[in-house]
Formats: sequence, C-alpha cells, structure tokens
Amino acid sequence: MNPELDLTLERLIQAPRAAVWKAWTDPANLERWWLPAPTLCRVDRLEIRPGGAFVTRLSDDGTAFTPHLDACFLVVDELERIVFTNAIDSAWRPAVPAPVPMTAEITFHDHPDGTDYRVVVRHGDPAARDRHRDLGFLEGWGAVTEQLARLAESGSAQEN
Repeated sequence: MNPELDLTLERLIQAPRAAVWKAWTDPANLERWWLPAPTLCRVDRLEIRPGGAFVTRLSDDGTAFTPHLDACFLVVDELERIVFTNAIDSAWRPAVPAPVPMTAEITFHDHPDGTDYRVVVRHGDPAARDRHRDLGFLEGWGAVTEQLARLAESGSAQEN
C-alpha cells in the first residue's frame, strides 16, 4: 500500500466469507449492490477468472442503461482475492477509462465475527489518486460496500 497512490477501504462484514464471495461472483447478486442506490446495475459479463471480462452498465431510470465499467480480471484466488483493472478493457485492449485508470484488489479473510473485507485501489500517479478521492471514492465505494454487507449479512444472496 502506497498512501501517495492508493485509496483503501476496510469493513467487517458479519457473514461467512463464502457468502461475501458469492455476492461478488454471481452476476444476479452483483447487480444488487455494485452501484450506489438508487442507480441500477446490469452485468453484461462477469467472467471470474484471470483474463476474464468485467463489464457493467448503469441506469438512473431503469430503462436506459449506459456503459459503466469495461475491465479485466487479473487475479482470482477463490474465496480470497479478486484483482481487476479498467486500464485494460474486456477485449484486453489498453484503455483510457473515465474518471481514472485504476487497479482494484479486493481481499476476503476469515474473522471471528464474519469476513474481513479490504479494498485497495491503486493509481498510476498522485494526481489520479487525488482525482478519484475528490470525486467521492470513499462515499461511493463505502456505499456499495454497505450494500454488499447488507446483502451478505441478510443471507439473501441468490444461489444460481
């Protein structure tokens, strides 16, 4: 972790690690928490494997969906870690994503009260980190992490 380049978020989710993992890796579940409410999410591709696509769209009215994320998974260690980047798109082409290029590492660790959930979002330079922070990284990622926790803790993550 480099504080000049990275933004972090940590949360204890009071649910088993497998439930948090399922909420992350099942498209129907991811759609339920991935964007801050009331914005709606549609998952176009969620290929949970290294090199797999991560493509989502968003809608504020439930009718028109516009591109949100076109990314690529770099690392997937089942029940332990997911790493993705938007600097490479789902077709493995270099990308110039808005608002900033980033690589996100999500880790899941057992905790006596559930799951120790940690996010590290890495940026290429301090300006990109500061831009992401100023655009509301903590509020946005914090909101979706709260939604993820509610889904996992309720036990209502859909089994597909």
